[in-house]
Amino acid sequence: MKLRLDLHEVYNRGGDIDRALRAIIDEAVAKKAPLVEIIPGKGSGALKKHVLRFLEQKEVKSLSIIQNWRS
Repeated sequence: MKLRLDLHEVYNRGGDIDRALRAIIDEAVAKKAPLVEIIPGKGSGALKKHVLRFLEQKEVKSLSIIQNWRS
């Protein structure tokens, strides 16, 4: 099972981005999903940086599902 999060719709709303990321992480934990695909979209890379900062947070990084991700 692979979960997918497309951030195109919330690209310019920081709070919504964080909520969407938290929701997909919580869903992955609940469903024991082995893979979560996060699609930040094209552009300057600011959204990708936001996602990477979110994944680097201590409480998120400590989850067993956060193992390998590409920067």
